[in-house]
Amino acid sequence: MKYLIVGLGNIGSEYVDTRHNIGFRTVDAFAKKQSAEWEDKRYGFVARTRVKNAELILLKPSTYMNLSGQAVRYWAQQEKIPVERVLVIVDDLSLPVGKIRMRGSGSAGGHNGLKNIESCMMTQNYARIKFGIGNEFPRGAQVDFVLGQFSEEDNKVIEEKLDYVGEMIKSFCLQGLDRTMNQYNKK
Repeated sequence: MKYLIVGLGNIGSEYVDTRHNIGFRTVDAFAKKQSAEWEDKRYGFVARTRVKNAELILLKPSTYMNLSGQAVRYWAQQEKIPVERVLVIVDDLSLPVGKIRMRGSGSAGGHNGLKNIESCMMTQNYARIKFGIGNEFPRGAQVDFVLGQFSEEDNKVIEEKLDYVGEMIKSFCLQGLDRTMNQYNKK
């Protein structure tokens, strides 16, 4: 079975290691652990790997965050992957730094990348891992915050969670959404 694992972020050196790029950072760490190599393909960077009997297509959209849905739709169609085997990893302002939550559906919660995926896929029913980035910014400074760098202290928290999210990705592909949520959302 094939799975599409999407890390959301923005391309370009100015966005590397920003809070908004935690999805890219997560799939990069997972690809490295799996010894998967990235290739520059249509609508994004793609790496392929296997976890037991599951084939995983990792995707970092090159469409920029607000048009991520184009890349997700294209690769899901190209690889004939149904929406129930798509997993999106995204930053979340409503969760403290390093807090992880998996959901099987739901609203975009104001996140433009998720809004575009929802629009292009014509559903809210796709799995997502929300990676907490905190929300300690003054009123009106949300854009600067999400496009800003993590503090050294926050980076330590993030680094500790990358392998954890990697295990969630494997579990999603091998055990399914419900069992993965039951196992990992409790921690």
